[in-house]
Amino acid sequence: MKRQSIVNSKVLVVGGAGFIGSHLVDKLIAEGANQVLIIDNLFIGKRENLNQALKKGAILYVDDAENQEALGYILEKYDIDIVFNCATKPLNYSFINPSNTYMTNVLVLKNLLELQRKKVFDTLCHFSSSEAYGSAQYQPMDEEHPLVPHTPYAAGKASADLLLQSYVSMFELDAFLIRPFNNYGPRQNFEGSLAGVIPLTIKKILEKQAPEIHGAGKQTRDFIYVEDTVDIALKIFPIISPGECVNITTDQQLSIENVVKTIVNVMNYKGEVLKMPYRKADVLSHRGSVKKLQNMIGQYDKKPFKDGITETVNWIKDMS
Repeated sequence: MKRQSIVNSKVLVVGGAGFIGSHLVDKLIAEGANQVLIIDNLFIGKRENLNQALKKGAILYVDDAENQEALGYILEKYDIDIVFNCATKPLNYSFINPSNTYMTNVLVLKNLLELQRKKVFDTLCHFSSSEAYGSAQYQPMDEEHPLVPHTPYAAGKASADLLLQSYVSMFELDAFLIRPFNNYGPRQNFEGSLAGVIPLTIKKILEKQAPEIHGAGKQTRDFIYVEDTVDIALKIFPIISPGECVNITTDQQLSIENVVKTIVNVMNYKGEVLKMPYRKADVLSHRGSVKKLQNMIGQYDKKPFKDGITETVNWIKDMS
């Protein structure tokens, strides 16, 4: 199978004003895409994440990809070749509005698959999530690990993944999925109840509040710097087969306790760290297998965790 190159292609990034999506937009422009379009309802995405991209000719539509007509209009108007789907509602939002979080993950992808089935565009790269696996039943978690989601967010991701694979098998679409583990870095939301553990901890320390650890802090995550994720995604793009799934992971397993300690050290924080009750939806252990990824693209350099935390701290300081 010969897939069209990113170079000189017209590309749509769904959810492209968000954390991972906006870094992907920057990378697509740097790689030589002919035109980059973005659709985002700005539920959690931010226009300022695209400041550089918009200056370089990217076009943002503030609209909702859950609306198939809106998606179809953009795809046809710009004669899009390739779509990257990064649209989602955050995991934490599924504690507040579980059904909406689930439906967003499924509906957006369903709309894209239906449009692709009608030959409106050629290639679809869907960003899934390691959350679809649930807690590790064995480690490291490879792509054959059962999907046992713990949250409606994760259930939506798992459902969307299965939907994509069914459309590929029935309609021979050129669509595939990548499953990033725990992303962190600049542009990750740090405000309010939807913030992830790293930006939330940094923000608390900046505001002279005590950071928190839920439970014993022994829960582990496989953290990957966001620019590494989009770099790897575009390395995978030309070689992954339709219907296939691959983990994006750096095999960098860290406990939440260790993560908070690293932030405390980088920020030179001398205060206390609060111990909070364990959250029952917390996945206990996440360590992704890198074997399939390395077989596809070989060894790759990853940003050391402390360096990534330093860059994230500096970005949040600038934005605060």
